[in-house]
Amino acid sequence: MVEPQPILDPLTPAAIFLVATIDEGGEAVTRELLADLPGLRRSVGFRVPGSGLACIAGIGSEAWDRLFSGPKPAQLHEFPGYQGEKHQAPATPGDLLFHLKSETQDAAFELAMKIGERLAGAATIVDQTVGFRYFEQRDLLGFVDGTENPEGQLAAIAALVGDEDPEFTGGSYVIVQKYLHDLDSWKALSTTEQEKVIGRTKLDDFELPDADKPANSHVAVNDQDTNGNIVRANMPFGSVKDGEFGTYYIAYADDPAITENMLIRMFLGSADAAYDRILDFSTAVTGTSFFAPAAGFFDALPDPPAPAAAVARESLETNGVVSGDGSLGIGSLRNR
Repeated sequence: MVEPQPILDPLTPAAIFLVATIDEGGEAVTRELLADLPGLRRSVGFRVPGSGLACIAGIGSEAWDRLFSGPKPAQLHEFPGYQGEKHQAPATPGDLLFHLKSETQDAAFELAMKIGERLAGAATIVDQTVGFRYFEQRDLLGFVDGTENPEGQLAAIAALVGDEDPEFTGGSYVIVQKYLHDLDSWKALSTTEQEKVIGRTKLDDFELPDADKPANSHVAVNDQDTNGNIVRANMPFGSVKDGEFGTYYIAYADDPAITENMLIRMFLGSADAAYDRILDFSTAVTGTSFFAPAAGFFDALPDPPAPAAAVARESLETNGVVSGDGSLGIGSLRNR
């Protein structure tokens, strides 16, 4: 049975999200890191007993073509971005994603440093977000986040690719976004008004009855019974110094269209709502798509793509322009 990366493991108190772009010529070093990543995780985790250190690695569409030959996940593509009449979901650069989870911050940070050291000169870290558990998995808006995540076998069905793409069974499509919250405007609302924006009660986390739940509430717009199931691993983050407070949104799915359709409803609207009301208080500042292969992928990476010159020569030979002896094979000139 194919073993996935630890996508379905429970959320931990600490998390670090790294997004990197591969520099020109950095492909070989990046491949070496990916091949060594399971060992790096084991080494750091062994030094911090009880940390439960885990690492999920994802690869973007363009990066996949630069790193590997052979087949590619069927639905892997760049994040499209969405421009609504009032709110937008930008598409931002990212070739690699490292989602680090741990019971303790030190283990996650140590592994993040090792990844950064190994990628130095070959890739650029374009975003680092340090997430943390906030009370009983609440976001910084004060509401519990992730209540409707599927559980058990339903979570595996929702998050992991199955027999529809047999080369990549056990993998998962990942979409990440950083949202910054306008807490001053949010706190100006009464609790009742906040509950109508979210679609759940704030204290005890019950979904509002349909009669009381606005069509543009976050829960109504993202109803998984309508859109399909995904597995979210969202984490709060923030900086008191910079006045930045937000949610790192990370969604795993067996088909990226499920997550994308939710975002379309959020930003572009539907017949029931012009947009998700939460966007009046939470602004998306990043957006990137990846594929997280099954765990065994890193033990035997596909071969790198053939150099461009070799590909060109193979094409010429296939089309009879260049012969096996290296000549151009142009009529009688060939034997002169």
